[in-house]
Amino acid sequence: MTAQTIDGKARAARIIDAVKRAAEALRHETGTEPGLAVVIVGEDPASQVYVGSKARTAKECGFKSVKHVLGADTTEAALLGKIRELNADPTIHGLLVQLPLPGQIDEAKVIEAIAPDKDVDGFGLTNVGRLSTGAIDEAFVPCTPAGAMILIRDVVGDDLSGKTAVVVGRSNIVGKPMAQLLLAANATVTIAHSRTKDLPAVCRGADILVAAVGRPEMITGDYVKDGAVVIDVGINRIAAPEKGLSDDGKPKTRLVGDVAFASAAEKAAAVTPVPGGVGPMTIAMLMANTLTAAYRAAGKTPPGF
Repeated sequence: MTAQTIDGKARAARIIDAVKRAAEALRHETGTEPGLAVVIVGEDPASQVYVGSKARTAKECGFKSVKHVLGADTTEAALLGKIRELNADPTIHGLLVQLPLPGQIDEAKVIEAIAPDKDVDGFGLTNVGRLSTGAIDEAFVPCTPAGAMILIRDVVGDDLSGKTAVVVGRSNIVGKPMAQLLLAANATVTIAHSRTKDLPAVCRGADILVAAVGRPEMITGDYVKDGAVVIDVGINRIAAPEKGLSDDGKPKTRLVGDVAFASAAEKAAAVTPVPGGVGPMTIAMLMANTLTAAYRAAGKTPPGF
């Protein structure tokens, strides 16, 4: 069996095109320009890359894109003040604070300070509650699981009745919301994690296997049922000595997922690659969520994705 490689990059590009068209339609009909504000605290290099990518994509979609960079020594009070200011700004429809935050700032308090109707990351308790009670049309769903769910629907269909799904990982950002989305589509869902007994056997029961554990290439073909759909949410950077040394004399690195791709592909019907799978979908869904927020603010029904 040769598994289908699920092309998240191409799917994300189609979503971005749809967002562009819908943003232009909203501007034409109401004069509303979708606005996305990103707040970053400190100089974490990975965060800088993510924020730059979000800002570029927002501009590509025709959004107002605002980036606020605060020093690593910023106080919690100052950050909360900035959030209050952006909550009150009618030209900003989506607001996110890039995580992680420096130790002096309580992440939970910051996430809860973001107005629920601007919480396009979907991390606040109001949106978590909407998702967990099945009010998905009213919720902002966290972008990574939302993107992963679209890839699953593309391969398996909208109704997952009779399908078993296993989500490996129980984070608030990916594992738990992923399970809620699969439940809402009528799958029978198991959430597995590091304490699960005989994890490979549990995973082998899955028609749909979602890996979100943060351990490089942990999920091998031995975990995969013949004909399963495997969604790899992991992004891990590992040493790649075969690529030679970088300028500082250290081995170069490469990106891998939580799934050992070649091994899993021998068993799976379809599998997402890393890079080029779920990753591009995450930013596409952030744009979709921001567009949805702008439509709601303008009193319009947002398009579906």
